[in-house]
Amino acid sequence: MPLKPKKIPMRMCVGCREMKPKKELLRAVRSPEGLVSLDTTGKKPGRGAYCCFNAECLRRALKQGQLDRQLEVKLSAEVNDQLTQTMNELLSQQETHA
Repeated sequence: MPLKPKKIPMRMCVGCREMKPKKELLRAVRSPEGLVSLDTTGKKPGRGAYCCFNAECLRRALKQGQLDRQLEVKLSAEVNDQLTQTMNELLSQQETHA
């Protein structure tokens, strides 16, 4: 009996609304304590939402309130700035490793 190809989990980006493989997306998570952060491991506990590794997608998700809706929390301007800053740091790290 031939082996079935492994199913790739797909998730929708909250910014561009495109379905992509989970591994290609960055997870934003609201912890049980209510703290919102970007989860680079994808393993933090809490409610998650996915975004492309793209500052424009994150900006659009924040501007349209998609991230607020998905995480079921009202994000403050400080949290938005922190998420944007973390995304920019991750993107600059990726560029140095490439």
